[in-house]
Amino acid sequence: MIKNKDRSGWIGSSDCYYVMSGWNTKSFARWWNVKLGLLQNNFVNIAMLAGTHYEHKILNHLGVKKRDRQIKIRRYRLRVNLDGETSMIHEVKTYSDDEFRVNKAYWQQAQVQMFATNKPLQIVAYRLLPEDYENFYNPIDPERLSFHPVRYDDDWIKHEYLPRVVYLARCMRQGRIPSLSDMEKCNDIHSTDSERGF
Repeated sequence: MIKNKDRSGWIGSSDCYYVMSGWNTKSFARWWNVKLGLLQNNFVNIAMLAGTHYEHKILNHLGVKKRDRQIKIRRYRLRVNLDGETSMIHEVKTYSDDEFRVNKAYWQQAQVQMFATNKPLQIVAYRLLPEDYENFYNPIDPERLSFHPVRYDDDWIKHEYLPRVVYLARCMRQGRIPSLSDMEKCNDIHSTDSERGF
């Protein structure tokens, strides 16, 4: 459960969509202005509220006591918030569809969390019913829990994610607008200390 809502100055693991997308869109420009502290993003909806309220209930049900740890890797301006930890990371996701799937955004977020912690990760998915959105105090139904281990991809981190994050961190420190063409001109961004993995 994130307590500090200020998202400026740091790139979160849940920001992978923007890090890995094209950087010439209005949505990227809005996101970047939030990162520079020029805008605030206070958007919230019922699905987000429900997910926040059920997260600790789910971790309690699983007996996961260590939670809400934040890891900062200053070199990359990377700030990773973990839902719960044992010998692995427990990333909680709530959903309302008939079936849960680990989509691209979830997979990328998981990769960054594993990179930051050097721990394996499983997504703990919980299906919410309409009545769960009306009452956040409903008990956890174990039949609606599912577990999805995510395998770490060191090549993706080293060759796709880190070059972009190193460049974005540099732009953030300099207060300038990033571009993919400018990033490609920076040859030194590939010399990163990404020898982490399992």
